[in-house]
Amino acid sequence: MQWPDFSSWLTPKKDWIQVEVTSFCNAACIYCPRTVYQHRWPNRHLSLATFAKLLPSLARTRLVYLQGWGEPFLHPDFFHLVARAKQAGCRVGTTTNGMLLDSEVIRRLVESGIDLVAFSLAGTDEKNDAVRRGTSLKKVLAAIQALGRAKEELGSATPAIHLAYMLLRSGLMDLEKLPVILQGMGVSQIVVSTLDFVPSKELEGEVLRPADAGEYDDIRSRLEELVQLGKKCGFTIHYQLQRPGSRRPTCTENVQQALVVSADGLVSPCVFTNLPVSGASYFKEGREHPYRQLFFGNVNERPLGDIWTRKAYESFRRSFNDGKLAPPCRECAKL
Repeated sequence: MQWPDFSSWLTPKKDWIQVEVTSFCNAACIYCPRTVYQHRWPNRHLSLATFAKLLPSLARTRLVYLQGWGEPFLHPDFFHLVARAKQAGCRVGTTTNGMLLDSEVIRRLVESGIDLVAFSLAGTDEKNDAVRRGTSLKKVLAAIQALGRAKEELGSATPAIHLAYMLLRSGLMDLEKLPVILQGMGVSQIVVSTLDFVPSKELEGEVLRPADAGEYDDIRSRLEELVQLGKKCGFTIHYQLQRPGSRRPTCTENVQQALVVSADGLVSPCVFTNLPVSGASYFKEGREHPYRQLFFGNVNERPLGDIWTRKAYESFRRSFNDGKLAPPCRECAKL
């Protein structure tokens, strides 16, 4: 017998829960930990039984995001997961590389009522295909266009179409082309991210971390020009750029009001503490650091509400107020 998760009603309403529906992927992006750690990477799908254990908490969550370190549309029951989450009463979103979105999948997406679909890119020309190996810029743009047409044909305002853009240092000069190639395709928002988690030394040159105030001003000027160009093309564009020598007072992963559940049910504060590997390392400013996974329980063993209110998890969240951060967070580039 499965007992009701009464504790979920005693915890604050969460901004989002990110659920890794699968760790399988049909791409091999050069900057992705899954690619770098491929020889020790476990491939698994989230079970329907594990997802069912999350449903009581989803009723008190503004958004459930069905995506982790894999391609969500490889999960054989992806649309069933969407339906269950929608029935729980929360908004539902996902991020995809776009390679599996044929006409049937696109139609099902619109009919499913999913609220948000984001497409991943890391370039505005053939460089995207070289960086995001196994994907095609041409096919991604075609899928975005097809989704926009399907929404019009079915008279649906959803899903909102977003773009998740990975800005590598080598792609900075091409960034201004982004709004141009997306204009008229129905994209409403672009989120520009930089490489925060660096899983191999070879990738350090792609980190867009300003070395001094002058470089910071130059990069920020480029990004602000992008924002203005985006407005002219009908997009809202968001970015984050850290000033040299500064440290953010709060975590951009919103660990106080959000969490991540892995495909095997482990509960972590963010995706960067949720890699299913051991003995790995990452690099920051020329130094190698051991990777440490951090989790506070498994929803297959106890309700999510109980895990959220555990003393260890509460202590972790308080650490951002008193400055005594847990080991995985002390050297995290997100701060």
